[in-house]
Amino acid sequence: MKEENIRLNVQNGIGFISINRPQQLNALNISTIKELNENLKKVETDKTIKVVILSGEGNKAFVAGADIKEFANFSKKEGEDLARNGQESLFNLIEKFSKPVIAAVNGFALGGGLELAMSCHLRIASENAKMGLPEVSLGVIPGYGGTQRLAQLVGKGRAFEMITTAQMITAKTALDYGLINHLVPQQDLIDKCIGIANLIMKNSPNAIASAIKSINAGFENDIDGFKVEISSFGDCFENDEFKEGTKAFLEKRKPNF
Repeated sequence: MKEENIRLNVQNGIGFISINRPQQLNALNISTIKELNENLKKVETDKTIKVVILSGEGNKAFVAGADIKEFANFSKKEGEDLARNGQESLFNLIEKFSKPVIAAVNGFALGGGLELAMSCHLRIASENAKMGLPEVSLGVIPGYGGTQRLAQLVGKGRAFEMITTAQMITAKTALDYGLINHLVPQQDLIDKCIGIANLIMKNSPNAIASAIKSINAGFENDIDGFKVEISSFGDCFENDEFKEGTKAFLEKRKPNF
């Protein structure tokens, strides 16, 4: 399939993935979700890429929601399939991705757009960003993990308020809520993301992947996050990156991961 909605560019160990639908404010449709899935799988197997920065083209929106016209006439089963397929092929994929994914949130991040940002490991927003889950104003609820991840990030009470009022919040409020990690001027957004990516890339990719797995385990039902941490901790001892890291520490030099 010819890719029309996604751009992938690799520079200095960073995979820059951008959603290229600026005329539609980068709204998510089925083909865009499919292309994101395909590009992320490429990145997963590319050992030269250590960190992903996910953004939206243009200066108005990260992703301003889902493409409503695609599902306006769906049945119950079609709606369930849409949510399930989207969660499994993209949103859960990003959350469990072995390489850190940083969302560069510029402008609107609404509905599926905020859900996409929340599935990322880190969120950096520009001062013009506005975020919200307005789905109940359309007679539906967030279906790409929004009811779960928002509560995890900002707490149950704030999640109830944001979802039931369907109101947008400013980037400053998002920072106060803990929904984003950093707030920067619009012109500094990508540079800030690159700066954080460079800090991440100094460290062991294997250890980072194990840390992502362990952190996520604490939020999954029927999984003991402490046990996953213990097992992952032990696994690190069998990896060459642990040997290099400890050797470099003892030799008082920077490790070569």
